[in-house]
Amino acid sequence: MLRNPPIRLVLLLAVVLFGVAVLGAGLVRAAFYQPLGRAAVTGAAVPAVAAPAAANDGRCGVVPVRAPARELRGMWLTTVYNIDFPSKPGLSQAQVKAEYLKWLDLAEAQNHNAIFVHVRPSGDAFWPSAYAPWSNWLTGKLDGTDPGWDPMAFMIDEAHARNLEFHGWFNPYRGTQPAPGGGAGTDLKKLAPNHPLLTHPEWRISYPTGKNGRLYFDPGVPEARRFVEDAMLEAVEKYDLDGVHFDDFFYPYPEAGQDFPDNASFAKHGGGKSRADWRRDNVNTLVREMHERLAALKPWVKFGISPFGIWRNGGEGSDTSGLESYDAIYADTRKWVREGWLDYIVPQLYWTIGIGKADYAKVLPWWAKTVKGTGVQLYIGMADYRVGEKGDWSDPAELDRQMALNDKYGVQGQVHYSAKKVRSNRLGSVTRYRDKHYASPALLPRMARLPAAPPAAPQITGATRGANGELVFAAAADGVSWALYRTGEKEATLVATGRSGTAVTDPKPPAAGGTYCLTSLDRSANEGAASAPFTVAGS
Repeated sequence: MLRNPPIRLVLLLAVVLFGVAVLGAGLVRAAFYQPLGRAAVTGAAVPAVAAPAAANDGRCGVVPVRAPARELRGMWLTTVYNIDFPSKPGLSQAQVKAEYLKWLDLAEAQNHNAIFVHVRPSGDAFWPSAYAPWSNWLTGKLDGTDPGWDPMAFMIDEAHARNLEFHGWFNPYRGTQPAPGGGAGTDLKKLAPNHPLLTHPEWRISYPTGKNGRLYFDPGVPEARRFVEDAMLEAVEKYDLDGVHFDDFFYPYPEAGQDFPDNASFAKHGGGKSRADWRRDNVNTLVREMHERLAALKPWVKFGISPFGIWRNGGEGSDTSGLESYDAIYADTRKWVREGWLDYIVPQLYWTIGIGKADYAKVLPWWAKTVKGTGVQLYIGMADYRVGEKGDWSDPAELDRQMALNDKYGVQGQVHYSAKKVRSNRLGSVTRYRDKHYASPALLPRMARLPAAPPAAPQITGATRGANGELVFAAAADGVSWALYRTGEKEATLVATGRSGTAVTDPKPPAAGGTYCLTSLDRSANEGAASAPFTVAGS
């Protein structure tokens, strides 16, 4: 996903790779649990049929439980330039909250189970931070004005209430955005008084020249690198994040006739390496250190990156002829996977099936092969934003076909760019792939590298029918989330999921009644044994 990329690159390629690799083997991680508690049940009780004292393993009553879909389904909610959210800068607290809840409504309607929110678009913050000024995309001001509330806490709480993982999306090294789009550009007078690039000019690099210039934290300065790590880890320490997520902006994409002006840091810290190798080492160090520091701080928080979709062309790389992240932006994405510095990778394959320079059907197998045996979870970044363009993207079935290929190659999920394009459903493309791929709920894929500590079997003790015909169950369980199964003629299938503390509900139960079983899951999506079956008589 190229977010506000140089126009030259947009014309060249519209793809961005999200890099995800898994944490090193032997890393001990904690699995946290919260009591599910007993759902408050109102309305008339529903007659229940006596159930056996214990559930049969892998069965609900007399029928087997069909293994549910296990895939991550999400979308990127972009704040920079107010692409998705908030709809414009300077909205009131009530307006921002109302807009965010509508995005969560959309996620629920699509049967998503994760959301990726841009909380550090460019050296700023959507939370009260000691390391960064408030984001002007929220406040409408570049001076660091405090909006008087905590958007991060609200966004996480509301996502969790709907059983959506919340991945905080951070840009490590961007310090500002170009002035023509509403950023500070390279004008130091526009920076907030507490902006770290004012107080540490030795960390500051301006690139490119001209009106589209930005300020960057220099990746070649160890103190700057440590500072941006601290700024992101502050959010991890303060909030209940499920994931830390980077996109592909490390060293900037190249501009014709200009090189990133890091002569001073290269002279001081280059250590005799070539500049290209030194830059790659700088990015590798950031990734490795974030992995290590996350594991020490909150080892249950997942770590993933979004590099460009092509590592290298030919040879050990993919059968492509496009821009290479390894050489152009010094992102050695394959190394991150092989070293186990990440938990998941989301290569953003924003090309169509059959395109010459980067055929989706050729790049996808390369990524599947690259992650094989590493424990890295492979998700794919889907180019919803391109639907409706001329050529192959004018076919509303393109994304559907790509997702069918994803299934073929064992991809464990998709993230869609961006939320606004999911909502707009151009050419009916979203409806098409939702009906074919997301028609029923899915559990998150297990993080196999994490310790398996599934919760004990829950207990269903009663049920009532709500005003809209839904069934609401009284239940007790331990775990972070729950999964509700209902029997059919031959097997039980997943009908609903929810977060600990929310009512266990079947939103569309059959009038004839049915038999239900409930399971609990830990934070790493390990599922425990099913409850004893609970049979509800017909209405």
